[in-house]
Amino acid sequence: MKDLPLFPLGTVLFPGGLLPLRLFEQRYLEMGKACLRDASPFGVCLIREGHEVGAPALPESIGCLARIVQWDMQQFGVLQIIAQGAARFRIVDRRLQADGLARATVELLPEEVDVTVPERLATCRQLLQRVVAEHGERMFAPPLRFDSNAWVGARLAEVLPLPGPLKQQLLELDGLPRLEALERLISPE
Repeated sequence: MKDLPLFPLGTVLFPGGLLPLRLFEQRYLEMGKACLRDASPFGVCLIREGHEVGAPALPESIGCLARIVQWDMQQFGVLQIIAQGAARFRIVDRRLQADGLARATVELLPEEVDVTVPERLATCRQLLQRVVAEHGERMFAPPLRFDSNAWVGARLAEVLPLPGPLKQQLLELDGLPRLEALERLISPE
């Protein structure tokens, strides 16, 4: 993919995840309008250096495509969206527009290998089921796939209170290795 607009954030988006955003900086308002008009994605990357607002931040090299699934503008100049994560990507080349919006040529990473959650990792599935029971399904895009190692791993990585760099490492792992890493993090041993 060439010319993908990037949105560096202080959070990590996983495939299938939902991300509510408030776009108010002009460069991101224009990006949001173009993505809505063209039904095109943008890229979400964790910030490696810099801040979300102001001068352009330096993003991590692995990110996630995001597609706008809902939007609203209740306040003039503030576009509220909900984006859903799609495929993971690696930045091949990045450049800045005059307005500070980063654009990139990216290569899509292979789709995650998805198998049924192995019994040895059932603790991860059970923890996520408790989160859903306590907080409701509204946090997640349907369908809920508690049998999928890729889905359980991504959703658990999203909701656990982990630092951004650790979530970034989890994003870079594929399916079962991500779930195994999460099991080690939540295991009482």
